[in-house]
Amino acid sequence: MAAASEPDESRVSRAARLLALSATAIVLLLAAGALAVTFLVKVPQPRVTLDLPPMPAVLPARDVVPPPAAAPAAAPPPSIPAAFTRPRFAGHALVADPALIEASSGLPRIAADGRKPMTAYAAPARAGRWRIAIVMSGLGLDATATEAAVKELPPQVTLAFSPYAADLQDRIDAARAAGHEVVLDLPMEPGDFPDSDPGPDMLRAGPDDPANRDTLHRVLARATGYAGVGNVLGGRFLTDRDALSPVLGDLARRGLYFYDDNTMTVPEAAHTAALSGVPFAGASEALDTIAAATAIDDRLSALEAEARAHGSAIGAALPYPVSVARIARWAKSLTRRGFVLVPVSAIVAVPNNS
Repeated sequence: MAAASEPDESRVSRAARLLALSATAIVLLLAAGALAVTFLVKVPQPRVTLDLPPMPAVLPARDVVPPPAAAPAAAPPPSIPAAFTRPRFAGHALVADPALIEASSGLPRIAADGRKPMTAYAAPARAGRWRIAIVMSGLGLDATATEAAVKELPPQVTLAFSPYAADLQDRIDAARAAGHEVVLDLPMEPGDFPDSDPGPDMLRAGPDDPANRDTLHRVLARATGYAGVGNVLGGRFLTDRDALSPVLGDLARRGLYFYDDNTMTVPEAAHTAALSGVPFAGASEALDTIAAATAIDDRLSALEAEARAHGSAIGAALPYPVSVARIARWAKSLTRRGFVLVPVSAIVAVPNNS
């Protein structure tokens, strides 16, 4: 029986092997088919298009915000009343007198009786051994800063207004009503022009140019009630006697004084003013070059020392909130130390030929 079963077992074993080989072949064929489908058959894919802006040639640096383009300063129209026949006051202060204004141009002038704008529009001054004047410039462009200076500073502080203020006459009226003397800022060519640009109504250095006279008159005719004119920048213009002399001579003939804020450190201006016959006042201390309370207090102390040494001194300031606050605080105890706060008109040097 055992011998007879061997051929049957062999047949079974061969059949199993054949079945296994067949299954393996089928698996291989299926795998080959899948590979063929993968590599030979292209399955359509949806197209995705991103509409991106073109890349710049050079990427901007991170965290760098370019400064906004400066808008050119617009010259406001004149705000002097078209015609008036009687003096006009702001509070108790004179701001316009027909006798002191050219009817055809609105420019200041010396009255027929000899009165000058620099005295008619001057603020009252007290006598004292050591006199100190302070001029705060650049007012009229920022309403908040201007109102703070007018209301918080002592009335003896002189306020200088930008000719570019749209409501210039109203601002001057408010300052005069509060008791302040007023100076009109006059833009002048700086040494680094055009990097520093005081605006479209800038007096240019160079030989005497009729355009400078036209610019000067355009600025002067924008308002009334100011006793003097002061510089805005002017490092180049103030050193050019050929350009400066005609301007200062024009101011002298109109009965105005010239105030130099001395930020440009130009000693020639005082000499040219004397030759031109215009009353002159120059600042001896810039009070807020560093706009910090302790630094301003130090400059005010230096201003007192200057007044003790020479009898008078003038400090220049800008309408920073800290400047207004420190000057107002300092002025409260000034008389106890023997000083008198006065407007600029009380300190100007009047040439013998004026």
